Amino acid sequence: MKFSLKLFLWTISIVAATLAVGGYYIVNSMFQTSLARETKQVMDESGIIRFGFEISALNIPYKYEHLQDQDIARIAQRLDTGGENRYVRICGEDSAPLYASEGFPAGSVSMKGDMDQGFEEGGSAKELAYRIIPIDRRYYIQTAATLGIIDRSLSLETLTDITNVFTERETGFSIYRRVCIVILICEGIIIFMSSYWLTRPVRLLSAAAKKMAKGNYGARAKKISSDELGSLTQDFNEMAMSLEENVYQLQEAARAQEEFVGVFAHELKTPLTAIIGYADMMRSQKLEEEKLLLSADYIYQEGRRLEKLSFNLLDLIVLKRTEKPTGTFHTKAIFEYIRDTFSKFDINLRIQYEEREVYGEMSLIKTMVANLVDNAVKVSEPWGLVEVTGVAEDGRYTFTIHDCGCGIPPEHLSRLTEAFLHG
Repeated sequence: MKFSLKLFLWTISIVAATLAVGGYYIVNSMFQTSLARETKQVMDESGIIRFGFEISALNIPYKYEHLQDQDIARIAQRLDTGGENRYVRICGEDSAPLYASEGFPAGSVSMKGDMDQGFEEGGSAKELAYRIIPIDRRYYIQTAATLGIIDRSLSLETLTDITNVFTERETGFSIYRRVCIVILICEGIIIFMSSYWLTRPVRLLSAAAKKMAKGNYGARAKKISSDELGSLTQDFNEMAMSLEENVYQLQEAARAQEEFVGVFAHELKTPLTAIIGYADMMRSQKLEEEKLLLSADYIYQEGRRLEKLSFNLLDLIVLKRTEKPTGTFHTKAIFEYIRDTFSKFDINLRIQYEEREVYGEMSLIKTMVANLVDNAVKVSEPWGLVEVTGVAEDGRYTFTIHDCGCGIPPEHLSRLTEAFLHG
């Protein structure tokens, strides 16, 4: 699953849960407030009816020794003015109804003997109690009060319809659900667009990583923010740049190694061909002494050439794989070595130098200068000018080899120091 989709689902789930809990709390709080208001009103009305009943019962002239059932019914009928929403019932000592309002719900059970389950209103729980009961899919507040009049123990009950309070709660929940759906749709669109935008740097990083995995090491991720993801993008680009440089260096090293192997193989081929040819001629033919010496001399010279190539190869290995021993030496020794080595060649060798004591590895510098002079001799015409100079300047010593040959093409100049750069 994509990160943007995870972010969207988590956020929309949290918003939905918050709306659900908040909506339930709001609607239920309003319901509890309405229910408490209706309950108080019903309790007040029940108290008024009880008080009115007691006053009316005390004002009746008695013909008998106790209050008659018909008198109780007549008083209750006179006090029963609640209309369709409130019903009155009076029960005697045996819980038998003495009066009940017309249409009194048959499913209600008398609260006599069970009035301690409500709360009191100005007296003990047995004087006035209430409860909420459902009857035939409607809701009522049932109140009960104990009446002790003369020698009678009666119970006064009222039943008030409060279905509208519960209906309002259900209506509130229904409206809130519809509102929540609309809010979630709008919020979902906004959250999806936000999560898609917020995760764009991650997608750009992923795309750049895929390009690099396919070999495009120049791929970079676009930085579009200045937050943590922007910093991550910058770090990724710096890592990609470093990786590209390393890969380029490895490729250049591999190319240089291939060229070196090719050049070295070519350099080996010429002397080996000469050695094999002259050796074969010497073993297969009977040569005159002069030709025999000439052939042996060719074999000797080509053998020395092979030896020189081997030493040069060892020097490169030393340069690359071992620590370079350093110390101080006089530059005169190098220039004297060049003079002694190349004075026998058919060239016009001119050497000028400033004698100094320099810091470095003498044998490696001697080999480098000698190889450069040897190359200059090879590309020069017979008795051509080859200049070797040494100048000390600004704390550095510079060796310069100049010839009158064809020169090196500009595109190949950078390869002169490859062995030193990769060493």
